[in-house]
Amino acid sequence: MAESYDLIVLGSGPGGYVAAIRGAQLGLKVAIVERELLGGICLNWGCIPTKALLRSAEIFHYMQHAKDYGLVADGISADLDAVVKRSRGVAKQLNQGVTHLMKKNKIAVHMGTGKLTGKGKLSVTAQDGKTTELEAKNIIVATGARARDLPHLPADGKRVWTYRHAMTPAEMPTKLLVIGSGAIGIEFASFYNDMGSDVTVVEMMDRIVPVEDADVSTFLEKSLKKQGMTILTKAAVEKIEANDAGVKATIKDKDGKLIQGDYSHVIVAIGIIPNTADIGLKELGVAIDDRGFLKTDATCKTNVDGLYAIGDITAPPWLAHKASHEGVIAVEAITGGHPHAMDPKNIPGCTYCHPQIASVGLTEAKAKEAGYDVKVGNFPFIGNGKAIALGEAEGFIKTVFDSKTGELLGAHMIGAEVTELIQGYTIGKTLETTEAELMETVFPHPTLSEMMHESVLGAYGKALHI
Repeated sequence: MAESYDLIVLGSGPGGYVAAIRGAQLGLKVAIVERELLGGICLNWGCIPTKALLRSAEIFHYMQHAKDYGLVADGISADLDAVVKRSRGVAKQLNQGVTHLMKKNKIAVHMGTGKLTGKGKLSVTAQDGKTTELEAKNIIVATGARARDLPHLPADGKRVWTYRHAMTPAEMPTKLLVIGSGAIGIEFASFYNDMGSDVTVVEMMDRIVPVEDADVSTFLEKSLKKQGMTILTKAAVEKIEANDAGVKATIKDKDGKLIQGDYSHVIVAIGIIPNTADIGLKELGVAIDDRGFLKTDATCKTNVDGLYAIGDITAPPWLAHKASHEGVIAVEAITGGHPHAMDPKNIPGCTYCHPQIASVGLTEAKAKEAGYDVKVGNFPFIGNGKAIALGEAEGFIKTVFDSKTGELLGAHMIGAEVTELIQGYTIGKTLETTEAELMETVFPHPTLSEMMHESVLGAYGKALHI
């Protein structure tokens, strides 16, 4: 007989495990199914371990620039194996934390590959081949996504890497080619550049980090070039071959010129593919869009009764915090609550390169496209006392307002620790804050957050320190 639950969650990433916990909090009997490691890609192979790597690179960068702070540090070197070991240790600690949370909330954990076998039914096949049948009135699919391969050269983990290979390298790349300049590509480019690799980034669009505000893209490109990277935009990899000695690539630049290059390794960061195959979705008739992502309503419900979908298998943005929030929305809808629908324009995005990037809401260009008459404020890090004291005077904060209503439409930052600042504007957008409330807010001194205030003031011609 099948084991019976109130809720089954397929996938234990930041969407799945949060949904399971919220379900247990609301009194549901919950089971969660995971084929690899609790915590999913984010905790084990994504968000968290990459930040551990980037932290090591950041410290290494500061050590190399110790004299800028009146300090002496000689004989500086990096131990790649130790850096990776620390990163894996961080991931393991968080995996153990999720395991503890499952026990604490009395959530049944089924390790194995899950497949929907009917409405409200799911089969779990363990590594030893044993199959367990589960059933529940409601099921949440949170199977996430995987890296997209180059069609003509799949990643092999030797010379051609996805993000997963790049986190546990057997050797330091001497000359690295990064294909794609989204968050994943730029973060690894930044990490390996700081660690001493010769890095080239190729982006098909006309600017790097193309989802960000154009001013942020321009600033980041200049900064990365200053750090020694080669950046090729409006460029395409025409041909690429890998062998035991390395990678040979032919790249067409923005002028149509073919560039031949030899690289030790290549990181492919050209997007994701949702993990929707072979889990029974087609057989149930679940609606999927033309890109392979599941269609859901405002409560994350699919077109099949009792079946919900959250995270990277649904519409963008494909972010861990979006998945977690969707998990809560889905469970509260299941239990008869009235969760607020999530507005994508109020979901912040962060990229942990050097310098960091953070944003929320509409870019200046998107706001204008939407028909807004905008007021824009821009305040540089060089005008902030704390930034200068930190030795981090590179960057700016930009705010975009509706000139008619004062609504905060978007905020865009680049510079030190901006990923820790963006939540202020995110709260403001969620509360439908106008420029008046932000102007009247007292920001502490000396902090980087004062630049947020100055940027708002600047949009209305009232900036004080520039």
